[in-house]
Amino acid sequence: MRLGGRIAAAIEILDAIETQHRPVKLAVKEWGAAHRFAGSGDRAFISGLVMDALRRKASLGFAMGDDSPRALAMGVVGRIWKMTPADLAQAFADDPHAPEPLTDAEIEGFTRDIHDAPAHVRGDYPEWLDESLLRVFGEFAAEEGAAMSDRAPVDLRVNELKSDPDKALSAVTAKIPTAHAGHLARSCIRIPQTDPTGKSAPADSIPAYGKGWVEVQDEGSQLAGLAAGVKPGDQVLDLCAGAGGKTLELAAMTGNTGQIHAWDIDWRRLRAIWPRLQRAGCRNVQVHDGPEDELAELEGKMDVVFVDAPCTGTGTWRRRPDAKWRVSEKALNQRIQEQDQVLDTAAKYVKAGGRLIYVTCSILPEENNDRVEAFLTRDRDFSQLDTLAELTRSGGLVEGAEATLSGCNVPGGALQLSPRRSATDGFFIAVMKRAT
Repeated sequence: MRLGGRIAAAIEILDAIETQHRPVKLAVKEWGAAHRFAGSGDRAFISGLVMDALRRKASLGFAMGDDSPRALAMGVVGRIWKMTPADLAQAFADDPHAPEPLTDAEIEGFTRDIHDAPAHVRGDYPEWLDESLLRVFGEFAAEEGAAMSDRAPVDLRVNELKSDPDKALSAVTAKIPTAHAGHLARSCIRIPQTDPTGKSAPADSIPAYGKGWVEVQDEGSQLAGLAAGVKPGDQVLDLCAGAGGKTLELAAMTGNTGQIHAWDIDWRRLRAIWPRLQRAGCRNVQVHDGPEDELAELEGKMDVVFVDAPCTGTGTWRRRPDAKWRVSEKALNQRIQEQDQVLDTAAKYVKAGGRLIYVTCSILPEENNDRVEAFLTRDRDFSQLDTLAELTRSGGLVEGAEATLSGCNVPGGALQLSPRRSATDGFFIAVMKRAT
């Protein structure tokens, strides 16, 4: 496909998302199925253009003076991808499948200064979240939102049951030369996104992945696992295990000793855990896919209970940009209720002197510090520890990481990670300890 046809395809998909309320991944997939002639490079370009349009929907619409699918797509190629009007005019003229030529208003939008736009526009987040983001980020709310609108790298976690950081990095760079060690977690390998119009790094095609040497896991998520301070021989409950990403990390931290219990209220989420456990060589994980009743024998016996709580997912906007325009106050209130419930449930499994780790992939204080403070008010047996101190004690940080993470401190001792602060997804990590 030529450039004009690719841009026209992105406009078509953006229109389907807007008018038919299709999730972005489904809309892209459906377009690909209906246009079999499009090659993998075409699909990568089109998908990237659609995703970038959704990442910066507010600022592009403001700059272009129009938030229609066409205006957003043109805004991406002109303002973000830096294609010139002359380049586009030439490409469109030679391509019968191209959109209509650029208008004068669109060309003006390519260079319009929006520094005086409202914070939610410059930060590309829903206006109703202004107060929440101001609470957590203060005067940098717009900058934090803008960082949440960039493309995310692909992060890998080295599985130290089968490899070590140096060996794994050598294996990954042999396939993807741009990969490098992470800047916070010793176990992280990062594959940067270097070409906005190209394919994402094929992490699952790396031989080291197939061998179980690495798993795909954001560096912020890796830090959340490290904060648990799990030691060999520990009894651990991963209460919201989902597909098992953090379960694998916790198992590796124990060196396949002790016991990791993985459970999720939705047993269907656990389906993906079985092949992952086998590939990673985890032998101390017990998966509970029945009702919570079968966890009764664990009450009061766990050294660590890890809660990766259900949340709005606002910390993952770089990867799921369409989700930020769908999040609602109703959904937030529902998540808050679920978070309070899961914390109260988790507490009963923690033994005297044991730890409760509360994690969300959210940047909203209502889901994060507010929930911890409410829990500590309800349950006086628990007190909050300093998350950064626990991370340092884990031995899993690279030299100098403490300086970066100190800028993520939240009153009370938790950490709020974000792309701008820590170059990770938006994770909240709180560590609490039960009295002895």
